[in-house]
Amino acid sequence: MLENGKISSGQFKILVILFTIGGNILIIQSPPAIMAKQDAWISAVFGLLCGLLIVCLFDVLHKHYPRLTFVEMAEKILERWGGGTVSFLFLFYLLLLIPTQFWEMGNFMTLEILPNTPEKAVTITFLLVVLLAVHLGLENISRSAEICFPILFFLLFVLVLCLLPKIKIENIQPVLEEGFKPVFKASFTLIAFPYVELFVLLMIFPYVQERKIRKSILVGVLVGGGILIVITLVTILVLGYDMTARYIYPSYALAKKINIGNFVQRIEAVLAVIWIITIFFKTSLLVYSMTLGLAQLLKLKEYRLLLFPTGMILVVLTDIIAPNNAYYSSLAVFWPFFDFSFGLLLPLLLLTIGLLRKKFEKVKPKKT
Repeated sequence: MLENGKISSGQFKILVILFTIGGNILIIQSPPAIMAKQDAWISAVFGLLCGLLIVCLFDVLHKHYPRLTFVEMAEKILERWGGGTVSFLFLFYLLLLIPTQFWEMGNFMTLEILPNTPEKAVTITFLLVVLLAVHLGLENISRSAEICFPILFFLLFVLVLCLLPKIKIENIQPVLEEGFKPVFKASFTLIAFPYVELFVLLMIFPYVQERKIRKSILVGVLVGGGILIVITLVTILVLGYDMTARYIYPSYALAKKINIGNFVQRIEAVLAVIWIITIFFKTSLLVYSMTLGLAQLLKLKEYRLLLFPTGMILVVLTDIIAPNNAYYSSLAVFWPFFDFSFGLLLPLLLLTIGLLRKKFEKVKPKKT
């Protein structure tokens, strides 16, 4: 194995939670609010239920090949050339997904926090921190997540608590005014972004020490998805679905509404800190998975050699994939189909062919 580190099931659970929240806590409320209006929170609930089924599929695939990463599974099931093709598609998916994370970081920081700072400066700084984390390895990323998670959970709790006086129940009424169709339509996006993308974690499944991966990933998805449901619900209860749909970063606008006794105000920086930390861990896991997978595909002995050239490619791709807000918004409409095409179909393909091969090998007569 290129990675000798091991993580506990508890650390893996925290990574799943942070991966689920990362990049979504600021922006995930707007698309369902456009389609499902005040029922967007129901779409989030339905998305979580579907997400639990999807991660069970990933666990089933892992159970059949417990000591192999996704790239190694592909080669074992489809042989050298077939496995290499699937691995290439996997890496191509990551090559397009990771720059969107860097763009979101640069765009948010220059739009809301550091308006006079060049976006490229923010992107490169964030990239360097991510590359350092990946260079230090999976164990160090997991330990850092273990330290940060209680702080993030406490900050989220305080944030929601401070928003309770601003809640208006009428903002989610009437329930299911237009039926289930818009709810199901909106949930398509919510299934893709947090849950289908979790298939990337198949690259770190073999490094979890205790064999309780199903329990860890299900609990992690439940907690992460539950946080997204609460944030979506609170955003609509406070802002209303119409304002939620208009904002680029609805939950950040939500945090600006906090005002307790004209003393506790403008604590939206708390939400910004939560989002920055969660997207850092998600991006670190994505870059780690990509460099490790590429090293395994090329039969290298060390994945860290690929970090610097990979980083340079990602910086260039950030401007190509998302040159501006308008283009990124139009891209987001098609991105769920992209996620499903790679994140669901590729694992399904490997699982189906793997099961057929095992069944064929059992019934194949032995040579005398």
